[in-house]
Amino acid sequence: MADEKESSVLFSLKELMNIEEDRIAEEEATKAADVQAAADAQAADAAAAKAAEEARVADEEQRRTDEETRKREESARLEAIKAGELAKAEAEAAAHANLQTMASQQAHEQQLASIGEDKKKKNLQVMIGLVGFLLISGAIGGGVIIKRQLDDKAAATAAAAAEHAAFQEEKRKFEEEKAMALATEKKLKRALASAKDDATRAQIKAELAKNRRRTSGGRRARPASGGGKNSAPSKPACNCPPGDPLCSCF
Repeated sequence: MADEKESSVLFSLKELMNIEEDRIAEEEATKAADVQAAADAQAADAAAAKAAEEARVADEEQRRTDEETRKREESARLEAIKAGELAKAEAEAAAHANLQTMASQQAHEQQLASIGEDKKKKNLQVMIGLVGFLLISGAIGGGVIIKRQLDDKAAATAAAAAEHAAFQEEKRKFEEEKAMALATEKKLKRALASAKDDATRAQIKAELAKNRRRTSGGRRARPASGGGKNSAPSKPACNCPPGDPLCSCF
């Protein structure tokens, strides 16, 4: 009878030991799962941060490139304006020199000519004045045309740069939202895998569905990089003679 009681006690002790061992094993498994989940979350956060940093660096590099391009184009525009002004000044100086030369020649001819050639000399003076006027008017008109072309090019360049900057900003926001959505989905999936009851799993699934709806339905459309500006109508051909002061082409 004593042996049976002793055996029963030993059996109960073994059962208790087995239960305790199972509990300890379950706790260790839970701790290991929590550690792994934390490591996965940290890795996902690091990956998302890295992606966001890379996107920021790329955006900064693009902005720097755009700024350098703008500066080069602005410098070229200013150089072209200076060249146009220099050409205009040279043309005016040449016209003035020609006028002085022709005036000197006229004075010399007046000294050598007889009184009967006065009419011819007057005609020559009128011709000299007309040539000088045409030369100066042509130089001024050419400078105005060059400046207008440069201004139009600068305006088109500025508009293209602004459109490109807006596209890059929209692209950066899109990439950030995408990275945040992916990181959120990974976290929710890890939480779903480690959920211990149906209520928690249902709540996490609802959050997953909400996140997917937000990323698929609320995402802004990525803008096209092409220009949407309407082309300006072409100007009619100018048929005025060079230097015509009454021409409306300018």
